[in-house]
Amino acid sequence: MADAARYHRLQLLLALLGLGISLAYLLAALLTGAGHAVAYWAARVTSARWGQIALVALLLGAGHGALGLPVTMLRSYWLPRRFGLLHQAFGGWLADRLKAMLIGGALGLAAVELVYALLELTPLWWLVAAAVFFAARIALTAVLPVWIVPLFYRLVPLADDGLRERLLALARRAGVDAIGVFVADQSKKSRTANAAVVGLGRTRRIILFDTLLADFPPEEIESVLAHELGHHVHGDIRRGLLLQGMLTLVSFGLAALSLDAGVALFGLAGSADPAGLPWLALVALALGLVQLPLGNGFSRWIERQADDFALAATGNAAAFIGAMERLARLNLAERRPSRLKEIVLYSHPALERRIARATLDRVAVAERYRDDGRSAT
Repeated sequence: MADAARYHRLQLLLALLGLGISLAYLLAALLTGAGHAVAYWAARVTSARWGQIALVALLLGAGHGALGLPVTMLRSYWLPRRFGLLHQAFGGWLADRLKAMLIGGALGLAAVELVYALLELTPLWWLVAAAVFFAARIALTAVLPVWIVPLFYRLVPLADDGLRERLLALARRAGVDAIGVFVADQSKKSRTANAAVVGLGRTRRIILFDTLLADFPPEEIESVLAHELGHHVHGDIRRGLLLQGMLTLVSFGLAALSLDAGVALFGLAGSADPAGLPWLALVALALGLVQLPLGNGFSRWIERQADDFALAATGNAAAFIGAMERLARLNLAERRPSRLKEIVLYSHPALERRIARATLDRVAVAERYRDDGRSAT
Protein backbone atom coordinates (compact mmCIF):
# COMPACT_ATOMS: atom_id res chain seq x y z
CA MET A 1 0.00 0.00 0.00
CA ALA A 2 2.86 2.39 0.75
CA ASP A 3 4.33 1.88 -2.73
CA ALA A 4 0.93 2.44 -4.35
CA ALA A 5 0.33 5.64 -2.39
CA ARG A 6 3.80 6.97 -3.24
CA TYR A 7 3.46 6.01 -6.90
CA HIS A 8 0.12 7.79 -7.27
CA ARG A 9 1.36 10.81 -5.35
CA LEU A 10 4.31 11.16 -7.72
CA GLN A 11 2.04 10.62 -10.73
CA LEU A 12 -0.23 13.41 -9.53
CA LEU A 13 2.70 15.78 -8.99
CA LEU A 14 4.03 15.06 -12.48
CA ALA A 15 0.54 15.51 -13.98
CA LEU A 16 0.22 18.89 -12.29
CA LEU A 17 3.69 19.85 -13.51
CA GLY A 18 2.74 18.87 -17.05
CA LEU A 19 -0.46 20.89 -16.78
CA GLY A 20 1.51 23.89 -15.53
CA ILE A 21 3.91 23.61 -18.46
CA SER A 22 1.01 23.49 -20.93
CA LEU A 23 -0.68 26.53 -19.42
CA ALA A 24 2.58 28.51 -19.29
CA TYR A 25 3.44 27.60 -22.89
CA LEU A 26 0.06 28.64 -24.30
CA LEU A 27 -0.03 31.85 -22.28
CA ALA A 28 3.49 32.70 -23.40
CA ALA A 29 2.55 32.11 -27.04
CA LEU A 30 -0.35 34.54 -26.62
CA LEU A 31 1.26 37.24 -24.49
CA THR A 32 4.61 37.42 -26.29
CA GLY A 33 3.07 37.57 -29.76
CA ALA A 34 4.63 34.24 -30.76
CA GLY A 35 1.29 33.10 -32.16
CA HIS A 36 1.20 36.12 -34.48
CA ALA A 37 4.81 35.54 -35.51
CA VAL A 38 4.20 31.90 -36.38
CA ALA A 39 1.02 32.77 -38.31
CA TYR A 40 2.88 35.49 -40.23
CA TRP A 41 5.66 33.04 -41.12
CA ALA A 42 3.11 30.41 -42.24
CA ALA A 43 1.39 32.98 -44.49
CA ARG A 44 4.73 33.69 -46.19
CA VAL A 45 5.34 29.98 -46.75
CA THR A 46 1.96 29.25 -48.35
CA SER A 47 -1.11 31.14 -49.45
CA ALA A 48 -3.35 28.09 -48.88
CA ARG A 49 -5.48 28.62 -45.82
CA TRP A 50 -5.40 24.97 -44.76
CA GLY A 51 -1.62 24.94 -45.19
CA GLN A 52 -1.18 27.96 -42.93
CA ILE A 53 -3.32 26.36 -40.23
CA ALA A 54 -1.40 23.09 -40.52
CA LEU A 55 1.97 24.85 -40.21
CA VAL A 56 0.88 26.87 -37.18
CA ALA A 57 -0.61 23.79 -35.49
CA LEU A 58 2.42 21.60 -36.22
CA LEU A 59 4.98 24.17 -35.09
CA LEU A 60 3.14 25.06 -31.88
CA GLY A 61 2.44 21.38 -31.20
CA ALA A 62 6.10 20.45 -31.72
CA GLY A 63 7.19 23.18 -29.31
CA HIS A 64 4.74 22.01 -26.68
CA GLY A 65 5.79 18.40 -27.12
CA ALA A 66 9.49 19.20 -26.83
CA LEU A 67 8.96 21.32 -23.72
CA GLY A 68 6.89 18.65 -22.00
CA LEU A 69 9.02 15.68 -23.12
CA PRO A 70 11.01 15.32 -19.85
CA VAL A 71 7.80 15.18 -17.78
CA THR A 72 6.25 12.74 -20.25
CA MET A 73 9.24 10.42 -19.99
CA LEU A 74 9.29 10.62 -16.21
CA ARG A 75 5.57 9.97 -15.88
CA SER A 76 5.08 7.34 -18.60
CA TYR A 77 8.40 5.49 -18.62
CA TRP A 78 10.74 6.10 -15.70
CA LEU A 79 8.17 6.10 -12.89
CA PRO A 80 6.28 2.93 -13.95
CA ARG A 81 9.63 1.14 -14.38
CA ARG A 82 10.82 2.40 -11.01
CA PHE A 83 7.78 0.83 -9.33
CA GLY A 84 7.85 -2.40 -11.33
CA LEU A 85 4.76 -1.78 -13.44
CA LEU A 86 6.59 -1.45 -16.76
CA HIS A 87 9.32 -3.71 -18.07
CA GLN A 88 9.16 -2.76 -21.76
CA ALA A 89 12.50 -1.75 -23.28
CA PHE A 90 12.92 1.93 -24.02
CA GLY A 91 12.91 1.32 -27.78
CA GLY A 92 9.57 -0.47 -27.63
CA TRP A 93 8.09 2.17 -25.35
CA LEU A 94 9.30 4.92 -27.68
CA ALA A 95 7.84 3.14 -30.72
CA ASP A 96 4.45 2.91 -28.99
CA ARG A 97 4.61 6.59 -28.02
CA LEU A 98 5.45 7.58 -31.60
CA LYS A 99 2.55 5.54 -32.97
CA ALA A 100 0.17 7.10 -30.44
CA MET A 101 1.56 10.56 -31.24
CA LEU A 102 1.09 10.06 -34.99
CA ILE A 103 -2.48 8.83 -34.56
CA GLY A 104 -3.37 11.54 -32.05
CA GLY A 105 -1.57 14.20 -34.08
CA ALA A 106 -3.38 13.25 -37.29
CA LEU A 107 -6.76 13.28 -35.57
CA GLY A 108 -5.94 16.53 -33.77
CA LEU A 109 -4.80 18.23 -36.97
CA ALA A 110 -7.95 17.08 -38.77
CA ALA A 111 -10.03 18.50 -35.92
CA VAL A 112 -8.24 21.87 -36.05
CA GLU A 113 -8.60 22.08 -39.84
CA LEU A 114 -12.31 21.28 -39.54
CA VAL A 115 -12.90 23.92 -36.86
CA TYR A 116 -11.09 26.66 -38.78
CA ALA A 117 -12.84 25.74 -42.05
CA LEU A 118 -16.21 25.98 -40.30
CA LEU A 119 -15.23 29.25 -38.60
CA GLU A 120 -14.94 30.84 -42.04
CA LEU A 121 -18.17 29.30 -43.33
CA THR A 122 -20.79 29.89 -40.66
CA PRO A 123 -21.36 31.52 -37.28
CA LEU A 124 -22.94 28.22 -36.26
CA TRP A 125 -19.60 26.46 -36.71
CA TRP A 126 -19.72 25.14 -33.15
CA LEU A 127 -23.00 23.30 -33.80
CA VAL A 128 -21.75 21.65 -37.00
CA ALA A 129 -18.39 20.80 -35.41
CA ALA A 130 -20.09 19.15 -32.42
CA ALA A 131 -22.16 16.97 -34.78
CA VAL A 132 -19.09 15.95 -36.79
CA PHE A 133 -17.12 15.14 -33.64
CA PHE A 134 -20.02 13.02 -32.36
CA ALA A 135 -20.10 11.00 -35.60
CA ALA A 136 -16.31 10.63 -35.52
CA ARG A 137 -16.43 9.18 -31.98
CA ILE A 138 -18.92 6.55 -33.09
CA ALA A 139 -16.72 5.61 -36.05
CA LEU A 140 -13.59 5.39 -33.88
CA THR A 141 -15.39 3.16 -31.37
CA ALA A 142 -16.29 0.76 -34.18
CA VAL A 143 -12.83 0.60 -35.79
CA LEU A 144 -10.80 0.57 -32.54
CA PRO A 145 -10.42 -3.24 -32.31
CA VAL A 146 -9.81 -3.63 -36.04
CA TRP A 147 -7.36 -0.83 -36.84
CA ILE A 148 -6.03 0.70 -33.62
CA VAL A 149 -5.53 -2.08 -31.04
CA PRO A 150 -3.43 -4.30 -33.40
CA LEU A 151 -0.97 -1.42 -33.79
CA PHE A 152 -0.02 -1.78 -30.13
CA TYR A 153 -0.74 -5.43 -29.33
CA ARG A 154 -0.41 -8.77 -31.05
CA LEU A 155 -3.84 -10.39 -30.83
CA VAL A 156 -4.28 -14.16 -31.08
CA PRO A 157 -7.38 -16.30 -30.49
CA LEU A 158 -7.62 -17.78 -26.99
CA ALA A 159 -6.18 -21.29 -27.20
CA ASP A 160 -7.92 -22.67 -24.09
CA ASP A 161 -11.11 -24.16 -25.59
CA GLY A 162 -12.77 -24.69 -22.21
CA LEU A 163 -12.19 -21.16 -20.98
CA ARG A 164 -13.14 -19.68 -24.35
CA GLU A 165 -16.47 -21.48 -24.34
CA ARG A 166 -17.06 -20.54 -20.71
CA LEU A 167 -16.52 -16.84 -21.48
CA LEU A 168 -18.57 -16.91 -24.69
CA ALA A 169 -21.37 -18.68 -22.82
CA LEU A 170 -21.30 -15.90 -20.22
CA ALA A 171 -21.54 -13.34 -23.04
CA ARG A 172 -24.47 -15.21 -24.59
CA ARG A 173 -26.31 -15.31 -21.26
CA ALA A 174 -25.77 -11.57 -20.99
CA GLY A 175 -27.14 -11.08 -24.52
CA VAL A 176 -23.86 -9.69 -25.87
CA ASP A 177 -22.72 -10.99 -29.25
CA ALA A 178 -18.95 -11.27 -29.71
CA ILE A 179 -17.05 -12.64 -32.69
CA GLY A 180 -14.48 -14.34 -30.46
CA VAL A 181 -12.06 -14.18 -27.55
CA PHE A 182 -8.58 -12.80 -28.24
CA VAL A 183 -5.42 -12.53 -26.14
CA ALA A 184 -3.21 -9.43 -26.15
CA ASP A 185 0.51 -9.77 -25.38
CA GLN A 186 0.55 -7.28 -22.50
CA SER A 187 3.26 -9.25 -20.67
CA LYS A 188 5.85 -7.97 -23.18
CA LYS A 189 5.22 -4.46 -21.86
CA SER A 190 3.86 -4.55 -18.34
CA ARG A 191 2.65 -6.71 -15.49
CA THR A 192 -0.76 -4.97 -15.46
CA ALA A 193 -3.84 -7.08 -16.18
CA ASN A 194 -7.27 -6.35 -17.59
CA ALA A 195 -10.00 -7.47 -19.96
CA ALA A 196 -12.24 -5.57 -22.35
CA VAL A 197 -15.18 -5.98 -24.68
CA VAL A 198 -14.44 -3.62 -27.54
CA GLY A 199 -16.07 -2.63 -30.80
CA LEU A 200 -19.62 -2.33 -32.08
CA GLY A 201 -21.77 -4.86 -33.92
CA ARG A 202 -19.64 -7.09 -36.14
CA THR A 203 -16.40 -5.66 -34.76
CA ARG A 204 -17.23 -6.51 -31.13
CA ARG A 205 -14.79 -8.92 -29.52
CA ILE A 206 -13.52 -9.97 -26.10
CA ILE A 207 -9.88 -9.13 -25.39
CA LEU A 208 -7.95 -10.56 -22.45
CA PHE A 209 -4.45 -9.52 -21.41
CA ASP A 210 -2.17 -12.55 -21.25
CA THR A 211 -1.21 -11.37 -17.75
CA LEU A 212 -4.82 -11.97 -16.72
CA LEU A 213 -4.66 -15.55 -18.01
CA ALA A 214 -1.35 -16.19 -16.29
CA ASP A 215 -2.25 -14.90 -12.82
CA PHE A 216 -6.01 -15.33 -12.36
CA PRO A 217 -8.11 -18.48 -11.87
CA PRO A 218 -10.99 -19.01 -14.35
CA GLU A 219 -13.73 -17.86 -11.96
CA GLU A 220 -11.93 -14.54 -11.41
CA ILE A 221 -11.37 -14.07 -15.15
CA GLU A 222 -15.09 -14.69 -15.60
CA SER A 223 -15.88 -12.08 -12.96
CA VAL A 224 -13.65 -9.48 -14.63
CA LEU A 225 -15.27 -10.18 -17.99
CA ALA A 226 -18.76 -10.04 -16.47
CA HIS A 227 -18.02 -6.50 -15.36
CA GLU A 228 -17.03 -5.55 -18.92
CA LEU A 229 -20.12 -7.25 -20.33
CA GLY A 230 -22.21 -5.21 -17.91
CA HIS A 231 -21.18 -2.07 -19.77
CA HIS A 232 -22.59 -3.48 -23.00
CA VAL A 233 -25.74 -4.81 -21.37
CA HIS A 234 -26.43 -1.38 -19.87
CA GLY A 235 -25.64 0.40 -23.15
CA ASP A 236 -22.78 2.31 -21.56
CA ILE A 237 -21.06 2.92 -24.90
CA ARG A 238 -24.23 4.59 -26.14
CA ARG A 239 -24.74 6.49 -22.88
CA GLY A 240 -21.10 7.57 -22.86
CA LEU A 241 -21.28 8.77 -26.46
CA LEU A 242 -24.44 10.74 -25.71
CA LEU A 243 -22.87 12.36 -22.65
CA GLN A 244 -19.72 13.20 -24.58
CA GLY A 245 -21.87 14.58 -27.37
CA MET A 246 -23.70 16.90 -24.98
CA LEU A 247 -20.47 18.00 -23.31
CA THR A 248 -18.90 18.61 -26.72
CA LEU A 249 -21.87 20.72 -27.77
CA VAL A 250 -21.64 22.84 -24.63
CA SER A 251 -17.87 23.09 -24.95
CA PHE A 252 -17.99 24.25 -28.56
CA GLY A 253 -20.69 26.78 -27.68
CA LEU A 254 -18.52 28.21 -24.91
CA ALA A 255 -15.47 28.06 -27.19
CA ALA A 256 -17.32 30.15 -29.77
CA LEU A 257 -17.95 32.86 -27.18
CA SER A 258 -14.35 32.66 -25.97
CA LEU A 259 -12.91 32.93 -29.48
CA ASP A 260 -14.97 36.06 -30.13
CA ALA A 261 -13.66 37.56 -26.87
CA GLY A 262 -10.08 36.62 -27.83
CA VAL A 263 -10.23 38.72 -30.99
CA ALA A 264 -10.11 41.96 -29.00
CA LEU A 265 -7.92 40.58 -26.21
CA PHE A 266 -5.09 39.43 -28.45
CA GLY A 267 -5.43 41.65 -31.51
CA LEU A 268 -6.62 38.90 -33.86
CA ALA A 269 -7.93 39.59 -37.35
CA GLY A 270 -11.00 37.55 -36.48
CA SER A 271 -12.03 34.35 -34.75
CA ALA A 272 -10.68 32.37 -37.72
CA ASP A 273 -7.22 33.98 -37.51
CA PRO A 274 -4.61 31.16 -37.25
CA ALA A 275 -2.68 33.35 -34.79
CA GLY A 276 -5.47 32.62 -32.29
CA LEU A 277 -4.74 28.88 -32.25
CA PRO A 278 -2.96 29.07 -28.84
CA TRP A 279 -6.08 30.78 -27.46
CA LEU A 280 -8.32 28.03 -28.88
CA ALA A 281 -6.03 25.42 -27.30
CA LEU A 282 -6.07 27.24 -23.96
CA VAL A 283 -9.87 27.47 -23.99
CA ALA A 284 -10.14 23.77 -24.88
CA LEU A 285 -7.76 22.88 -22.03
CA ALA A 286 -9.74 24.96 -19.52
CA LEU A 287 -13.07 23.47 -20.61
CA GLY A 288 -11.59 19.98 -20.39
CA LEU A 289 -10.51 20.61 -16.79
CA VAL A 290 -14.00 21.85 -15.88
CA GLN A 291 -15.58 18.77 -17.45
CA LEU A 292 -13.19 16.32 -15.78
CA PRO A 293 -15.12 15.78 -12.52
CA LEU A 294 -18.43 15.63 -14.42
CA GLY A 295 -17.19 12.94 -16.78
CA ASN A 296 -15.53 11.00 -13.97
CA GLY A 297 -18.68 11.17 -11.84
CA PHE A 298 -20.69 9.66 -14.68
CA SER A 299 -18.01 7.03 -15.21
CA ARG A 300 -18.00 5.99 -11.53
CA TRP A 301 -21.78 5.63 -11.67
CA ILE A 302 -21.73 3.26 -14.63
CA GLU A 303 -18.76 1.36 -13.17
CA ARG A 304 -20.78 0.69 -9.99
CA GLN A 305 -23.61 -0.62 -12.15
CA ALA A 306 -21.19 -2.87 -14.04
CA ASP A 307 -19.87 -4.21 -10.72
CA ASP A 308 -23.44 -5.01 -9.64
CA PHE A 309 -24.05 -6.78 -12.95
CA ALA A 310 -20.91 -8.88 -12.54
CA LEU A 311 -21.99 -9.97 -9.06
CA ALA A 312 -25.48 -10.85 -10.26
CA ALA A 313 -24.35 -12.58 -13.47
CA THR A 314 -21.75 -14.82 -11.81
CA GLY A 315 -23.29 -15.16 -8.35
CA ASN A 316 -19.74 -15.33 -7.06
CA ALA A 317 -18.86 -12.36 -4.86
CA ALA A 318 -15.76 -14.15 -3.57
CA ALA A 319 -14.35 -14.37 -7.11
CA PHE A 320 -15.11 -10.70 -7.71
CA ILE A 321 -13.34 -9.69 -4.50
CA GLY A 322 -10.40 -11.95 -5.30
CA ALA A 323 -10.10 -10.44 -8.77
CA MET A 324 -10.18 -6.91 -7.35
CA GLU A 325 -7.47 -7.75 -4.82
CA ARG A 326 -5.28 -9.35 -7.47
CA LEU A 327 -5.80 -6.45 -9.90
CA ALA A 328 -4.91 -4.01 -7.14
CA ARG A 329 -1.58 -5.75 -6.55
CA LEU A 330 -0.67 -6.10 -10.21
CA ASN A 331 -1.84 -2.63 -11.26
CA LEU A 332 -0.57 -0.92 -8.09
CA ALA A 333 -3.98 0.58 -7.42
CA GLU A 334 -4.54 3.25 -4.80
CA ARG A 335 -6.99 1.58 -2.44
CA ARG A 336 -8.15 4.58 -0.39
CA PRO A 337 -7.69 7.89 -2.21
CA SER A 338 -9.07 10.99 -0.54
CA ARG A 339 -12.72 11.64 -1.34
CA LEU A 340 -11.84 14.86 -3.17
CA LYS A 341 -9.22 13.10 -5.27
CA GLU A 342 -11.68 10.34 -6.11
CA ILE A 343 -14.39 12.83 -7.13
CA VAL A 344 -12.11 14.87 -9.37
CA LEU A 345 -9.69 12.33 -10.84
CA TYR A 346 -11.07 8.79 -10.56
CA SER A 347 -13.07 7.19 -13.37
CA HIS A 348 -13.76 4.13 -11.15
CA PRO A 349 -14.93 3.96 -7.55
CA ALA A 350 -12.08 3.55 -5.08
CA LEU A 351 -11.03 -0.09 -4.70
CA GLU A 352 -12.07 -0.32 -1.05
CA ARG A 353 -15.56 0.91 -1.97
CA ARG A 354 -15.87 -1.72 -4.69
CA ILE A 355 -14.74 -4.51 -2.37
CA ALA A 356 -17.01 -3.29 0.45
CA ARG A 357 -19.99 -3.27 -1.92
CA ALA A 358 -19.21 -6.83 -3.06
CA THR A 359 -18.74 -7.94 0.55
CA LEU A 360 -22.20 -6.63 1.41
CA ASP A 361 -23.56 -8.57 -1.55
CA ARG A 362 -21.91 -11.75 -0.30
CA VAL A 363 -23.31 -11.19 3.20
CA ALA A 364 -26.78 -10.61 1.74
CA VAL A 365 -26.60 -13.87 -0.23
CA ALA A 366 -25.49 -15.78 2.87
CA GLU A 367 -28.36 -14.32 4.87
CA ARG A 368 -30.83 -15.30 2.16
CA TYR A 369 -29.52 -18.87 2.28
CA ARG A 370 -29.86 -18.94 6.08
CA ASP A 371 -33.42 -17.58 5.83
CA ASP A 372 -34.29 -20.18 3.19
CA GLY A 373 -32.90 -22.91 5.44
CA ARG A 374 -34.96 -21.78 8.42
CA SER A 375 -38.07 -21.61 6.24
CA ALA A 376 -37.51 -25.15 5.04
CA THR A 377 -37.34 -26.47 8.58
